[in-house]
Amino acid sequence: MTATPRAIELLQIAAHAADSKQADDLVALDVSEPLPLTDVFLLASGRSERNVVAIAGEVEDKMLEAGVKTLRREGRAEGRWILLDFGDLVVHVFHDEDRQYYSLERLWSDCPSIPLELSVADA
Repeated sequence: MTATPRAIELLQIAAHAADSKQADDLVALDVSEPLPLTDVFLLASGRSERNVVAIAGEVEDKMLEAGVKTLRREGRAEGRWILLDFGDLVVHVFHDEDRQYYSLERLWSDCPSIPLELSVADA
Protein backbone atom coordinates (compact mmCIF):
# COMPACT_ATOMS: atom_id res chain seq x y z
CA MET A 1 0.00 0.00 0.00
CA THR A 2 1.21 3.54 -0.71
CA ALA A 3 0.14 7.00 0.35
CA THR A 4 -3.04 8.25 -1.31
CA PRO A 5 -2.99 11.15 -3.78
CA ARG A 6 -4.96 13.20 -1.22
CA ALA A 7 -2.31 12.55 1.44
CA ILE A 8 0.40 13.67 -0.99
CA GLU A 9 -1.60 16.81 -1.79
CA LEU A 10 -1.96 17.62 1.93
CA LEU A 11 1.73 16.92 2.42
CA GLN A 12 2.69 19.53 -0.18
CA ILE A 13 0.43 22.15 1.45
CA ALA A 14 1.93 21.47 4.87
CA ALA A 15 5.50 21.41 3.54
CA HIS A 16 5.08 24.79 1.81
CA ALA A 17 3.59 26.25 5.00
CA ALA A 18 6.47 24.94 7.13
CA ASP A 19 9.03 26.13 4.62
CA SER A 20 7.50 29.62 4.62
CA LYS A 21 8.32 29.88 8.36
CA GLN A 22 11.93 28.78 7.82
CA ALA A 23 11.51 25.16 8.91
CA ASP A 24 14.71 23.19 8.50
CA ASP A 25 15.35 19.67 7.26
CA LEU A 26 11.89 18.84 5.91
CA VAL A 27 11.48 15.08 5.44
CA ALA A 28 8.35 13.23 4.30
CA LEU A 29 7.88 9.52 4.92
CA ASP A 30 5.26 7.17 3.48
CA VAL A 31 4.16 5.27 6.61
CA SER A 32 1.03 3.76 5.04
CA GLU A 33 2.43 0.22 5.10
CA PRO A 34 3.19 -0.12 8.84
CA LEU A 35 0.54 2.33 10.10
CA PRO A 36 -3.08 1.74 9.09
CA LEU A 37 -4.25 5.03 10.64
CA THR A 38 -2.23 7.49 8.56
CA ASP A 39 -0.38 7.64 5.25
CA VAL A 40 2.34 10.26 5.63
CA PHE A 41 4.60 11.79 8.27
CA LEU A 42 6.11 15.23 7.65
CA LEU A 43 9.08 15.99 9.88
CA ALA A 44 10.38 19.53 10.26
CA SER A 45 12.72 21.34 12.63
CA GLY A 46 12.72 24.78 14.17
CA ARG A 47 15.67 26.60 15.73
CA SER A 48 13.82 27.76 18.85
CA GLU A 49 10.60 27.09 20.73
CA ARG A 50 9.13 30.23 19.19
CA ASN A 51 10.06 29.07 15.68
CA VAL A 52 8.57 25.60 16.33
CA VAL A 53 5.26 27.18 17.44
CA ALA A 54 5.26 29.53 14.42
CA ILE A 55 5.86 26.65 11.99
CA ALA A 56 3.07 24.56 13.53
CA GLY A 57 0.71 27.53 13.52
CA GLU A 58 1.34 28.25 9.84
CA VAL A 59 0.81 24.60 8.93
CA GLU A 60 -2.53 24.58 10.77
CA ASP A 61 -3.59 27.86 9.13
CA LYS A 62 -2.78 26.67 5.60
CA MET A 63 -4.43 23.32 6.15
CA LEU A 64 -7.58 25.03 7.44
CA GLU A 65 -7.57 27.26 4.34
CA ALA A 66 -7.49 24.02 2.31
CA GLY A 67 -10.54 22.77 4.22
CA VAL A 68 -8.69 20.35 6.49
CA LYS A 69 -9.21 20.54 10.24
CA THR A 70 -6.70 19.46 12.84
CA LEU A 71 -7.96 16.26 14.44
CA ARG A 72 -5.46 16.33 17.29
CA ARG A 73 -2.69 18.62 18.47
CA GLU A 74 -0.10 17.91 21.14
CA GLY A 75 2.94 19.72 22.51
CA ARG A 76 2.11 23.30 21.57
CA ALA A 77 2.58 24.69 25.10
CA GLU A 78 6.16 23.41 25.33
CA GLY A 79 7.21 24.24 21.77
CA ARG A 80 9.70 21.37 21.66
CA TRP A 81 7.80 18.73 19.67
CA ILE A 82 4.42 19.65 18.25
CA LEU A 83 2.36 16.86 16.69
CA LEU A 84 -0.46 17.84 14.32
CA ASP A 85 -2.79 15.06 13.20
CA PHE A 86 -4.76 15.73 10.01
CA GLY A 87 -5.88 12.14 9.45
CA ASP A 88 -3.98 11.05 6.33
CA LEU A 89 -1.08 13.31 7.32
CA VAL A 90 0.69 13.70 10.65
CA VAL A 91 3.09 16.64 10.99
CA HIS A 92 5.89 16.54 13.56
CA VAL A 93 7.55 19.91 14.22
CA PHE A 94 10.61 19.52 16.43
CA HIS A 95 13.09 21.76 18.15
CA ASP A 96 16.48 20.79 16.63
CA GLU A 97 17.71 19.12 19.83
CA ASP A 98 14.55 17.05 20.31
CA ARG A 99 14.58 15.90 16.70
CA GLN A 100 18.09 14.56 17.10
CA TYR A 101 17.19 12.90 20.39
CA TYR A 102 14.02 11.13 19.19
CA SER A 103 15.41 10.42 15.70
CA LEU A 104 12.11 9.46 14.01
CA GLU A 105 13.90 9.12 10.67
CA ARG A 106 15.91 6.25 12.14
CA LEU A 107 12.84 4.70 13.78
CA TRP A 108 10.94 4.76 10.45
CA SER A 109 13.97 4.10 8.23
CA ASP A 110 12.19 1.21 6.46
CA CYS A 111 9.56 3.62 5.10
CA PRO A 112 10.15 5.26 1.73
CA SER A 113 10.69 8.99 1.60
CA ILE A 114 8.40 11.19 -0.48
CA PRO A 115 9.92 13.99 -2.55
CA LEU A 116 8.77 17.47 -1.61
CA GLU A 117 7.94 19.96 -4.32
CA LEU A 118 9.42 23.12 -2.86
CA SER A 119 10.42 25.76 -5.39
CA VAL A 120 13.78 27.49 -5.31
CA ALA A 121 11.96 30.67 -4.22
CA ASP A 122 10.51 28.75 -1.22
CA ALA A 123 13.85 27.34 -0.13
